[in-house]
Amino acid sequence: MTEAARPIRVVVVDDHAIFRSGLKADLAADIHVLAEAATVEEAIAAVAAHSPDVVLLDVHLPGGRGQGGREVIAGCAGLLAQVKFLALSVSDSAEDVVSVIRAGARGYVTKSISGAEISDAVRRVAGGDAVFSPRLAGFVLDAFGTAEVAVEDELDRLSARELEVMRLIARGYSYKEVAKALFISIKTVESHVSAVLRKLQLSSRHELTRWAADRRLL
Repeated sequence: MTEAARPIRVVVVDDHAIFRSGLKADLAADIHVLAEAATVEEAIAAVAAHSPDVVLLDVHLPGGRGQGGREVIAGCAGLLAQVKFLALSVSDSAEDVVSVIRAGARGYVTKSISGAEISDAVRRVAGGDAVFSPRLAGFVLDAFGTAEVAVEDELDRLSARELEVMRLIARGYSYKEVAKALFISIKTVESHVSAVLRKLQLSSRHELTRWAADRRLL
């Protein structure tokens, strides 16, 4: 089978088994479901085990620290370069949309869309596009407006790995938890945190959390 013909490999994450079954049945033939998960912990384990092209991710999930889909993305931070997340939820609130996009999702669609539409969204996200249900795109444009330019200038000081570490530390992860999530040593985490604090001119992880919260990076 050629690369162009290879099926798009996905993991489906939702805490309702009936919905997962229906979604699998509705996906097009060129989309192959590798695994399913119902909780934050199961989702992180499934993504780590299968390294799918796309994760179809419900925003609200049981388990973990109670942060749902955002926590799954954070827990898979070391895989974000190759795994893309598409949020799929009944919620169409601006808060849910913006928070999961800030966490690293490539798109957000509501569960009211058809099987053909979700299949198309999966293909587009797998290809590198950002995909949103029509009325949700405005939330993202409002949230990532001109104020985002200053934030991007500050974030440009950080390397890709430092940015990953910064986000996890700012969300309250311990050094040990960050090390486990990114598959690096605790000593390496400590070095990255020191570099982040120095580059952002901050003196502690508590200041870092406030800095990230003020810029809506959590």
